[in-house]
Amino acid sequence: MDAAFTAEQDAIRRTLRELLAEHAGSDGIRSAVRTADGYDTALWRRLARDLGLPGLALPQEYGGVGCGLVELAVACEETGRVLLPSPLIATAALAAPLIAALGTEAQRAALLPSLAAGGLTAALAVPGDSLPAALGLTGDPTGGAWAGGGRAGGIQAVPDADGAGWRLYGEATRVLDGHSAGLLVVAAHAGGFPRSRTLLFLVHPDGAAGVVRVRRTTLDETRPLARVELRDAGAELLGADHTADVTDALASAGPPLAALLAAEAVGAATSALERTVEYVGTREQFGRAIGSFQAVKHRLADLYVRVRAARSAAYYAAWDPAAAGGLALAQALEALRTTAAETVQLHGGIGFTWEHDAHLYFKRAAADELLFGPVHGLRAHAAELAGLFAPPGGARPGGMRPGGARPDEVHSDSARPGALRPGGVCHGGEHPDSARAAGRVAV
Repeated sequence: MDAAFTAEQDAIRRTLRELLAEHAGSDGIRSAVRTADGYDTALWRRLARDLGLPGLALPQEYGGVGCGLVELAVACEETGRVLLPSPLIATAALAAPLIAALGTEAQRAALLPSLAAGGLTAALAVPGDSLPAALGLTGDPTGGAWAGGGRAGGIQAVPDADGAGWRLYGEATRVLDGHSAGLLVVAAHAGGFPRSRTLLFLVHPDGAAGVVRVRRTTLDETRPLARVELRDAGAELLGADHTADVTDALASAGPPLAALLAAEAVGAATSALERTVEYVGTREQFGRAIGSFQAVKHRLADLYVRVRAARSAAYYAAWDPAAAGGLALAQALEALRTTAAETVQLHGGIGFTWEHDAHLYFKRAAADELLFGPVHGLRAHAAELAGLFAPPGGARPGGMRPGGARPDEVHSDSARPGALRPGGVCHGGEHPDSARAAGRVAV
């Protein structure tokens, strides 16, 4: 079975790279982040119109392209290369999948076509700094402690007296693209302590009473965040069942998001490495290019291996997010952090200046780990889910499993290298498998 990228996936990459090279240069990025929206709205509309970017993974019946997570990961890798500020992650990776999974037919029909067309952007608002926990990336999201836990704090939801709607009270302090989104998907706690549950609500902030949004000063300007205050704000329940807890749905959205963020981080790390290789090939010391020195070659070789490994992990996670999403994100964030730091170092004095792009990659690496990590938290939770830290008397790594079989005696088709599973492909294409797919596309 050919596990390389399909012709359609290569076309997405090539077309998007050409468009971004023309319209998303360094000067354009710096100008876009200082606008009120925090991104180039004209470029966003063009990406939506010409490439269908926000609807790439949405079903065709709702105006989407009908592709899968791998195609969206390809797009995220390309946007990550230029550090493109856009509502792609907030809209296509966070809000739209939740609406598609939990929304009523009327809600899906009303919202998804607008999201797919790029005319409407959305953001997920969770209380405090709890986004990784809410999505099950760094902890167990069940119980809703991150959403208020049935006591004061978080965001609380109270039904209207007539039962026709809900009122929300509380604050979300770090909402990705929350200052400009036309729709907020808000995770709130309902039922108080006796009937504790977490629900999702739809809030249209433009012109709505009780909604205050403030764009925050952030380390990474290309990743804008907002503080959203809800003061007796009217809201609509997402879905029809107000008795069902949605923490499982949020946890299901975490691994696909992690795969897309990993692809984006790999794109940024690849670009930073390419810039560094180009610079050390032209910068001279002692009459020769510094890239010819063995010590510099070794450092660049180490970075190359890190980036390639992270890229393989990212696309494996895009193929099977539940199995590798969190680990792929941890590896990609670590690769970006290391590559960005070496980019600054190998550029010498110029790499420390505000005028140079090296600091943009360094800030993206630090900010993403603060927002979606930390790396050790992602790995620790993945290890816990995999059962690596067994309780006393349980199975130990290398020992017997509870059923009596040793790890090397357990076989499944999904565990065999190269055993691809169908589903989630775009127009009949095959998904790329980790290292083989990465090897077909040059860094």
